[in-house]
Amino acid sequence: MRTFVPRTPGLRHLKQVINDHLWKRGPFTPLTYPKIGHAKGGRNNTGHVTVRHRGGGHRRRIRTIDWHRLESGEQLVERIEYDPNRSAHIALLTHKQTGSKSYVVASVGLRAGDTVQSYRAGIPASLIKAMGGRVDPGLLIAKTIVRGNCLPVQLIPQGTQIHSIGSMSARGAVFCRSAGTYATVLGRDESSAEFKYMVVRLQSGEVRKVSKNACATIGIASNPMHQYRQLGKAGRSRWLNIRPSVRGVAMNSCDHPHGGGRGKSKGNRIPVSPWGQPAKSGYKTRKKTNENKWIVRPRERNHGKRRSKT
Repeated sequence: MRTFVPRTPGLRHLKQVINDHLWKRGPFTPLTYPKIGHAKGGRNNTGHVTVRHRGGGHRRRIRTIDWHRLESGEQLVERIEYDPNRSAHIALLTHKQTGSKSYVVASVGLRAGDTVQSYRAGIPASLIKAMGGRVDPGLLIAKTIVRGNCLPVQLIPQGTQIHSIGSMSARGAVFCRSAGTYATVLGRDESSAEFKYMVVRLQSGEVRKVSKNACATIGIASNPMHQYRQLGKAGRSRWLNIRPSVRGVAMNSCDHPHGGGRGKSKGNRIPVSPWGQPAKSGYKTRKKTNENKWIVRPRERNHGKRRSKT
């Protein structure tokens, strides 16, 4: 982390991640489009605030990310860029044969000048020829399990860390896309006779099934130190489209159930929202019938402190 000499109050508590390898200029414009609804301030078409604590913020352009990575062949990492719309960094790839460009979520350690490849269309004939005309599992792993490469989950060995994982073969990546996230491949799904799914463990501890042909990128999503940053001043939150959040006990009684009275007091009332819905005290908000057939083992909730009686 990079700290600063407190010449101003805004620098005293500022901590930023050292990312000197990032591209210092703007994005590749043909792969971007403006974010239109950014300045609505959480208001709907009638002007009423439907989402609180939104407003302001710097203008942004959406980067079009290739979540499917269906194009085969070697791709050169042209540069690593900052993306204002996500916590992870992105990499601009240039296909060596076609010259087409695309954005992908960068893996930890990926740098400009590296070469990545997608094997979703199958193992190329040149690689099979290099292995002697037949598929050697050990040599195949050595050639394909490289940081930033995209493979079907069935071709990834057990215990490998992956990110940008799809759920089905036709869908793009949906899991482990934010900074520093990853999943671990556990192996095949043995619950059915026919081999259709692979089992992966997410960082939350949840074990779930994904299609064997779903996409996955080798490595950990970039910018793992993102969670340790400190903004240092209120203005940086406003740059990020975040408006202040006022405590209920600091309001008047007409504005919040916790408001009013002398001193800091909410009148021996359980914590509630501004509209009276309980916020703590074991108030259950989950549906009773919410079974997900793709989850093999759910994550531990409440840090294991409260367990269901059933």
